[in-house]
Amino acid sequence: MKKVIPIALTIAGSDSGGGAGIQADLKTFAAMGVHGTSAITSITAQNTHEVRAIHDVPPEIVAAQIEAVADDLGVDAAKTGMLSNKYIIKAVAKTADQYGFPLVVDPVMIAKSGAKLLQDDAIESLIKELIPRAWVVTPNRSEAERITGMKIRSLNDAREVARLIVEEYGAKAAVVKGGHMEGEYSIDILYYNGRFYEYRSKRIMKDTTHGTGCSFSAAIAAGLAKNRSIPEAVEVAKKFITMAIEYGLEIGRGHGPVNPVSWVMIPAERYRVLMDLEKAIEYLKKHGELVSKVIPEVFMNIGMALPKPYAKTPLDVAAIPGRIGRYHDTIIVKAKPEFGVSKHIAKAILTIMEFDPDIRSAANIVYNKSVEEAIMRLGLVYSSFDRREEPPEVKKVEGATTPWGIKKAIEKIGGRIPDVVFDYGEHGKEPLTFVFGRDATEVARKIVDIAKMVIKQK
Repeated sequence: MKKVIPIALTIAGSDSGGGAGIQADLKTFAAMGVHGTSAITSITAQNTHEVRAIHDVPPEIVAAQIEAVADDLGVDAAKTGMLSNKYIIKAVAKTADQYGFPLVVDPVMIAKSGAKLLQDDAIESLIKELIPRAWVVTPNRSEAERITGMKIRSLNDAREVARLIVEEYGAKAAVVKGGHMEGEYSIDILYYNGRFYEYRSKRIMKDTTHGTGCSFSAAIAAGLAKNRSIPEAVEVAKKFITMAIEYGLEIGRGHGPVNPVSWVMIPAERYRVLMDLEKAIEYLKKHGELVSKVIPEVFMNIGMALPKPYAKTPLDVAAIPGRIGRYHDTIIVKAKPEFGVSKHIAKAILTIMEFDPDIRSAANIVYNKSVEEAIMRLGLVYSSFDRREEPPEVKKVEGATTPWGIKKAIEKIGGRIPDVVFDYGEHGKEPLTFVFGRDATEVARKIVDIAKMVIKQK
């Protein structure tokens, strides 16, 4: 019977900080759409900046874990990470031989914090016992140099080292990773079946790199478990790890962990944002006669951002193309919501998220005394900014006024997060009212409440 889902196995150490090792591998497997299983080789007391203690699991227990998984679930592909000592390496090599599954070997030697994760006398065992059994070996620069004794100073050196690991050391394929190299791009070199492949990405200047090697090798193993070819598995893994670093988690005092979950979270959150905006639009249409009374001359827009850490630029904020206009006694919405279509609303949202990441939506409505009084009567928290106070250096930068104004408004009320910010405008700039909320439907409800109160006051 065909399996419901491919099975991948990680044979590695446990990272109590959740950034690398078994924990990173299992997150990667889940994000890549395979069922993750594990054989723990070592237990580390570890966080983002240090490894405090290491306790190695007895080799026979490591082997028993692999056997338990393989005998029942089967293993479509496996990867190794921290193996710590030569006895564990021998046990893993023997057991892998027993089952013959595709094996990705990440030759982990040093933790991101600098702690030694592979004993010196185990390196020879890694080279002789495990590398010849590997489908793919994934060393970084220093690991590749340690394995081969060659210095890597250029891409040509990386190519030669990758070739050596395959043709002299017996691996089926080798990826010499470019993360520890210099240059504008991070370039990984794969040597497989007599051919070189290059995978490049713009170098990301962030410290969220804890678990990079673990997640990359796990992503390759996941690809092999799904019957991808080695070059295709590496290509997808490169895209995967680039995203995981870009959206890495800035937590802890050291190198923050990569974020493997971003691979599935970003598409899922984009869908949720668009659905919430659609609901908000339907609610506004339902109350179109009321909402039409608060549409400004520049028309209204409503937007919503992805959650942190995924919201970075206006491209991560969805809004309505062409905005929302007034038509007789109702509103007209010309298109469905899309990402990256409104810099104005996007900048307002991204600015307020700097102060409270839960406030992810905003809309602009008309400003007048009736609207201001309605907001006061509703008991909403409000503030304002005056463009006449805007510094010249801000004013001359296109699009800088709104972020400056939102920050000024928050500062004015002692750092509290307002429901509403009044932009009093200036010559040639219509005054506006920004309405904020946790999501687009909340903002839509606030707008309808404000419009009702405006009508009630008349």
